[in-house]
Amino acid sequence: MTKKERFESILSYFKEHQPFAETELVYRNPYELLVAVILSAQCTDKRVNVITEEFFRQYPDVESLSRAEIPDIFELIRSCSYPNNKAKHLSGMAKKLLNDFQGKVPSDIDELQKLPGVGRKTANVIASVVFNKPAMAVDTHVFRVAARLGLTYRAKTPLETEKQLVKYIPDDLIPLAHHWLILHGRYVCLARKPKCEICGLQAWCKTYQSGKAGKADKK
Repeated sequence: MTKKERFESILSYFKEHQPFAETELVYRNPYELLVAVILSAQCTDKRVNVITEEFFRQYPDVESLSRAEIPDIFELIRSCSYPNNKAKHLSGMAKKLLNDFQGKVPSDIDELQKLPGVGRKTANVIASVVFNKPAMAVDTHVFRVAARLGLTYRAKTPLETEKQLVKYIPDDLIPLAHHWLILHGRYVCLARKPKCEICGLQAWCKTYQSGKAGKADKK
């Protein structure tokens, strides 16, 4: 099986069995998604959604967040991972959005990365989810699943993974493929104990076909 055939088969499976895939973060506008994605670093979407419910009541827009004191932000997000850093990032992000972007979340990936707390992954998520751009955000799920399936080869960094994936995925499918791979990694291709027995991708999974699926449990 060629790499092109593997990609086509896996994408066809997802299109048939999961035609609608989207982020599990709860948001109503670009500002809210940006806050949620910053909070989601090394934190579950479920926890983030609990935090943002009250957070957005107190800071419903960029202006209100820009006026917030960092200790007050910290108190609202203290149950997520790295709350000290994230509180500083959220404060700085809001101030920079107002000062440099007229309070509007930019669509350009390079511009997004100028915001505190926004790396390439977060920028790609915003560009993809909000602006439907062909940007592939690579988190731990995408990195792991892409390697196990054989969609990437010896990719050592998220950027290498991103470059290999977008080479074979049509632009119009990249925003969907990002969610397909994340959700597959979250619910089926688990890090320590992948559920290979219920996976619909067995026929095209390089790890499963090689007979090394059991070793994936140790990853």
